[in-house]
Amino acid sequence: MKTLKDMFKNNIRSYGMLIALVVIMGFFQVLTEGTLFMPVNLTNLLLQNSYIIIMAIGMLLIIITGWIDLSVGRVAGFVGAVAAILLVKYQINVYLTMLICLLVGALIGAMQGYWVAFQKIPPFIVTLAGMLIFRGLTLSLLAGKSVGPFPTEFQQLASGFIPDIFNMEGFHLTSVVLGAIGSIILIWLDIRNRRNNQKYDFEVAPMPFFIAKNVVVTAAIMGLCWLMASYKGLPNVMILMLVLIVIYTFVTDQTVLGRRIYAMGGNEKAARLSGVNTPKLLFATFVNMGVLSAIAGMVYAARLNSATPKAGDGMELDVIASCYIGGASASGGIGTVVGAIIGAFIMGVLNNGMSIMGVNIDIQQVIKGLVLLFAVFFDVYNKNKNG
Repeated sequence: MKTLKDMFKNNIRSYGMLIALVVIMGFFQVLTEGTLFMPVNLTNLLLQNSYIIIMAIGMLLIIITGWIDLSVGRVAGFVGAVAAILLVKYQINVYLTMLICLLVGALIGAMQGYWVAFQKIPPFIVTLAGMLIFRGLTLSLLAGKSVGPFPTEFQQLASGFIPDIFNMEGFHLTSVVLGAIGSIILIWLDIRNRRNNQKYDFEVAPMPFFIAKNVVVTAAIMGLCWLMASYKGLPNVMILMLVLIVIYTFVTDQTVLGRRIYAMGGNEKAARLSGVNTPKLLFATFVNMGVLSAIAGMVYAARLNSATPKAGDGMELDVIASCYIGGASASGGIGTVVGAIIGAFIMGVLNNGMSIMGVNIDIQQVIKGLVLLFAVFFDVYNKNKNG
């Protein structure tokens, strides 16, 4: 069994970023005189970063395979434009529109995945071309104008809150109950993962640390839900994010599919020789990315209550940065869903905190760039040191 020192040394990137998130949040909590942790600001923070988090989950899988997708922002913008045309111009049913948008996202992912996986064109080139293509298609579809507003049902995707089945006055008890259920599920997944590792004689963290980690995570979840319950409760989009996080954490940690994705990123030739159909697997990761980009595009459009020609500009940078800051390796084979979420929140808290403090947008971009550079340097430095 690992000692605490060895465990921290071997996972310094992941734990370092978690510590960094706590420090950054504490830093801005003090400098903003308590504004950061106000329930209304926490709600805005979640809504502002929801689409980044959704896409970061899909981007993580692609980065684990050793590749990258530069088109996700423009794909999200294009899908938002498709939703706007269907809802506003043709007045198609909201739920049918959502289904069509998901299919459009899957088709886009399949098209790009085909060129990458089966025609062996570098993903950088394919997705760079996709970025340009879908930027042009978005401009053409919207005729250079914003299209909206949307029906209330569609707006609820990003701006709605879950109902309180307990109907308590001034406190959203349902949010706390859901937080408790989510915490139990995460603890169960962690226990199951630990038992599986012990079954196959893999090293696991010391029990005191394992318990402490779950206590801290549970306290953070319950604290957040308690603060949100004192406002309007949990936003609909947060429930969507939590469902995606649980599903993809389970897939990457507990399934054969997840192990094959990591194996492919670690050594594609070895994975192929061991029987993994690497082209098909890579194709599937791009289809998955297309679907998650479509979800993010709908969330973003619903939040703005309109589709705009410039929707999606620069999103891919925040998405990619979230994965790398959260511990994903630029060379593939390494990364976790939780790490990508931590990375997204680091970027989100930096944006939110600096905006509250009135820091100019140009300075914000410089700081975010330096954070990304340091995170990647940290990864390369530790890899060279240990290699």
